[in-house]
Amino acid sequence: MVVALVLAPFIAATVVGLVLLWPDEEPKTPSAFTAAERARGTVTEVHPCNNEAPGCLAATVEVTKGIGAPGSVEASIPYGEQAPEVEVGDKILLSYVAEAPEDQRYVFQDFDRGRPLTTLLVLFVVGVLVLSRWRGLGSLLSLGLSLGLLVVFTLPALSEGSSSLLVAIVTAGTIMIVTLWLSHGFTVRTSVAMLGTLLALICTGLLGSLFTSVGRFTGLSDEGSQYIAAINTEIDVSGLLLAGLVIGALGVLDDVTVTQAAVVWELAEADPQASRASLFASAMRVGRAHVASTVNTLALAYVGATLPLLLVFSALELPFSTAVSQELVAQEIVRGLVGGLGIIAAVPLTTALAAAVAGSMADRRRGTAGDPVVGAR
Repeated sequence: MVVALVLAPFIAATVVGLVLLWPDEEPKTPSAFTAAERARGTVTEVHPCNNEAPGCLAATVEVTKGIGAPGSVEASIPYGEQAPEVEVGDKILLSYVAEAPEDQRYVFQDFDRGRPLTTLLVLFVVGVLVLSRWRGLGSLLSLGLSLGLLVVFTLPALSEGSSSLLVAIVTAGTIMIVTLWLSHGFTVRTSVAMLGTLLALICTGLLGSLFTSVGRFTGLSDEGSQYIAAINTEIDVSGLLLAGLVIGALGVLDDVTVTQAAVVWELAEADPQASRASLFASAMRVGRAHVASTVNTLALAYVGATLPLLLVFSALELPFSTAVSQELVAQEIVRGLVGGLGIIAAVPLTTALAAAVAGSMADRRRGTAGDPVVGAR
């Protein structure tokens, strides 16, 4: 009852946030930035261009979808030493520009990776279901709902000019509620993990807000952010960094909190006579090991994301202090360190909450023989 009473206002606030921030209509893109029309098809022939440019290549493409389908078109393709090699049989994506000369209207955009990505997705789904069975099905459903929420709510709300931080908090709260209960069951243990995640997420958001402000991040360090700022001036680009930090931290935090709650519950069932202090101390030993490995994983993930940029700085022989001060690198450092601090906060917070609740349930069992509440997960 206590856990439910604590969570109820948070759940209510999340629902209200969804209602108030829900986008009213599809965001409009300025006409100057109207996207080119698209097509996709299969390369049937690669040959030299009609012009006299040395090394220039073009391709005959059998269009299967998009403008020009069905039919055969001529498309310009990249050429040169560093250009991707387009071969007969490749499935590619094309851009179409009606104002261009007739033989240059179709341009190679990228390879069509739909088939390998679909195959990989099927392997992932099968692997999850084989290992986790019905619980894995709940995880897949929660993953689908999370991605769906990002598409139908988060991105349109950000495009509409809503507060990036508020949108991120509501998104994270909704994902947390759906994911934890759907993946791990509607139980007291899961609710305790949710409460621990909430508290750690608040710490992460506050720290992220502080250091993105103190660090004077503009949010315009990469081409994607600059393009977004150009096509939609209503978007708070600097707030996108903080929004991404909050949503990204959630994925790590719920793993830590669910694990800590499960550890406390298992310890309480293995030793019903254990005190709250004993449960906390034992679970914290597991938590410390978990933090050590998770923080390392988180740091390596962010280093991997900036590896090409770090290689550029290395080639330019920039001093380390200068390289890490560049916004593209500094924002990943802030994400990694703030996320790590969120994990560090999540472990003792969740462990203390779980020990208090599990200990209370154990007290009830000792006081009432045969009371089934204690064994409930």
